[in-house]
Amino acid sequence: MVLKCIAIDDEPLALRLINDYVSRFPALQMVNTFEDAISGAEFLKHNPVDLLFVDINMPDITGIDLVRSLDVKPMVIFTTAHKNFAYEGFELEALDYVLKPIDIKRFTKAVEKAVDYYKYRSKPAEEAAEESLYVYSEYRMVKIDLGTIEYIESMEDYIKIHITNEKTILTLMPMKKVLEKLPTSKFQRIHRSYIVPVNKIRSIQNRKVQLTDVELPISETYNDFARNWAKQK
Repeated sequence: MVLKCIAIDDEPLALRLINDYVSRFPALQMVNTFEDAISGAEFLKHNPVDLLFVDINMPDITGIDLVRSLDVKPMVIFTTAHKNFAYEGFELEALDYVLKPIDIKRFTKAVEKAVDYYKYRSKPAEEAAEESLYVYSEYRMVKIDLGTIEYIESMEDYIKIHITNEKTILTLMPMKKVLEKLPTSKFQRIHRSYIVPVNKIRSIQNRKVQLTDVELPISETYNDFARNWAKQK
């Protein structure tokens, strides 16, 4: 497995540094580099690649506008000198963003994420869904091992994913969409506001589900699940 990459950056030194870093990873192949966004965009129209490193702030068009213009979008890692990452990057589902000057350790982390996600995406949907969940949070993609999910909570347009012994993850996604990404044998919706992992249910009583550290309500819509769960015990 080798990911084909290109890099677009109007700063020649930054471009050379990215090219040097990429050469250190056997899983990556740099097929071209560009110092202007227009040339890079034209190349991408005729030459699909797996991974794009692109600067956000360029004089002709921004990296964000470039990515938005692509009909077929590769995985994207934005590079930027500014800490205030634009919200549009989140909407474009960027894999990651790396601050300049680019540190090799931070670059490595971004590359490992790209390789990992590429492998995940290449698996059959059923097999991939059994292992992990990928969501966008804080302007970058986050991998969540399914076994660490305590429960999922709806917050209008957002969902909160409560993780064992870790910070809660907030992502812009409706409950219906996240439910489609989860294996139906392992996760169950019990309420318009809650999804729970079936194997972490300790008890169900009085239309309430007891998990390890929290008790959640069951709405009448999902009473059949409660009855079936009780019969199996």
